[in-house]
Amino acid sequence: MKTYKHRIADELLTRKLLGKGAVLVQGPKWCGKTTTAKQVAVSMLDLGDSTQLANALETLQIIPMKLLEGNVPRLIDEWQTIPEIWDMVRSEVDKRGEMGQFILTGSSVPVDEEKRKHSGNGRYGRIFMRPMSLWESGESTGKISISELFAGKTFDPFEYSMDLETLAFLTCRGGWPQSTFMKGDVALDQARDYYDTIYKVDIHRVDKVRRSSERTRLLLRSYARNTGSATSFSKMSEDIKENDNASITYETISDYVDALKKLFVLEDMPAWNPNLRSKAAIQSSETRYFVDPSIATAALSLGPGDLINDLKTFGLYFESMAVRDLRTYADALDGDLFHYRDSSGLECDAVLHRRNGDYGLIEIKLGGKDNIEKGAQTLKNLTEKIDTDKMKAPSFLMVLTGVGQYAYHRPDGVFVVPIGCLKD
Repeated sequence: MKTYKHRIADELLTRKLLGKGAVLVQGPKWCGKTTTAKQVAVSMLDLGDSTQLANALETLQIIPMKLLEGNVPRLIDEWQTIPEIWDMVRSEVDKRGEMGQFILTGSSVPVDEEKRKHSGNGRYGRIFMRPMSLWESGESTGKISISELFAGKTFDPFEYSMDLETLAFLTCRGGWPQSTFMKGDVALDQARDYYDTIYKVDIHRVDKVRRSSERTRLLLRSYARNTGSATSFSKMSEDIKENDNASITYETISDYVDALKKLFVLEDMPAWNPNLRSKAAIQSSETRYFVDPSIATAALSLGPGDLINDLKTFGLYFESMAVRDLRTYADALDGDLFHYRDSSGLECDAVLHRRNGDYGLIEIKLGGKDNIEKGAQTLKNLTEKIDTDKMKAPSFLMVLTGVGQYAYHRPDGVFVVPIGCLKD
């Protein structure tokens, strides 16, 4: 029997249930939402099961509130298949006047959004789950805590190494919970199968619009080629024409991207807008990312060996994996992740900004002394631009690496941290 692997969302869910009548847990299929919710749920209605869904639709017409009966917290899985449940739960929460009554999980935005009459504000708490970070999957030692860096703590240098082969495998495997119990090609197959299902099946089920599987496949490939960049939809249209000898208009790309975001397959990163001393214009375009790097490698049929043979490409997808992990850690720290880019050409891969105004600046590098030095210099250059009369100075500067022999604190104050040592 598989052992449940602790998720960062466990504590988030417990806390939300203490303060809200219902909690909505969203995220891509197969990322562990239902399994996590089951750890605290006492009863369950599984609308992902075709038999239970058919029975529930019949019950909805006769005694709708019976769907909500059961010991609490009551889990309603894939709730979006019956959008009316949203307002039913909201109304029942008001009636009962108690916290922790319902957990709703969903792997897409409801098709019939108009059937949801109320935002749920004040009644629903919200959690977004992604595939596992390396800390959650057990592949990070967690020896370095971001929360402790925010608290001003440091650490003594220590030796650590994750070889390139392991890192490439983890990048291509992704953080899909079930695949973390598998090995070798069997584990890698899971991400490839997931990718196939996105464009062959899920894209047709996300809403009432019938879309082309082939166009979806071409768009996913273009997104994979442009991971970590701020490429516009117009540029993606040109990219598809150049690399795949096909034609997709700007409007079609926009529509398909919207559909894929409803499936939580794509998760672009917004721009950070700090107060600066300089007059450099901050660029506001989002950076393109998948919710997990394995979708990108699967889209381009790349395996661990391909990444090792092309370190530039490897660096892009390692960055994507690092962003996935940092986003998950940011959730635990009541924060969000942003990127920075300005008209002078200065870029910072990740800014972890908390609600209390604290923030850390992070550059992501696959490894190598020169790359670490370059990343550290970028962080210091950005720090010098920030107007600390109008906002706080950064709590820490970090170069997050894929491979490297040591974790250490440089004399200039920059932390060098291998991703296999990090946790929230």
